Amino acid sequence: MTPPATPAIDKPALRARVRAARDAFHAAAAPELTPPAPFLALLKPGLTVTAYIPVGSEADPAPLARAAVAAGCRIALPHVTTRAAPMRFLAWDPAEDLQPGPFGLSQPHAESLALAPDIILTPLLAFDEKLDRLGQGAGYYDRAFAQFPDAIRIGVAWSVQQVDTLPTDAWDMPLHAIITECGWIARPMDAAQ
Repeated sequence: MTPPATPAIDKPALRARVRAARDAFHAAAAPELTPPAPFLALLKPGLTVTAYIPVGSEADPAPLARAAVAAGCRIALPHVTTRAAPMRFLAWDPAEDLQPGPFGLSQPHAESLALAPDIILTPLLAFDEKLDRLGQGAGYYDRAFAQFPDAIRIGVAWSVQQVDTLPTDAWDMPLHAIITECGWIARPMDAAQ
């Protein structure tokens, strides 16, 4: 007997619903994220950790980036030029000014040094218990995950962004962990690779 078909999930509607929940949570004075102990244990001098400058109500990874710098890690931020061009991770010193980029991004100067990430802190719109993520839909992080498959992929989000299940495509790579205001959500590293 064939199992019943799973109803298709309308990604645009899901994005709109989760974005509204995220906006409302953020507007109600979302707390600052606290770097959880499992994240701190990953940080080693010389590693490259990518962060991002939040847009709108995205969870702010700044406390995680500060912890990485305190542990001797280098920080890189995403740099985007066009929808077709791959995102690069460029070295960033918090004392340096950022440049405006597409989609409301704040990013390092194009001439900054490109770095290969060891840990990728990624924004997202939604995540599920399998640690699948739903992004904005442009595929930048999907392509970055494929380009740097050995990097540890950590989503940064608010707890209200968790949903029961997400649709996935063949190219989707689940995250190794999620950090929310409630803490660390993870599965064994070897199971996620």
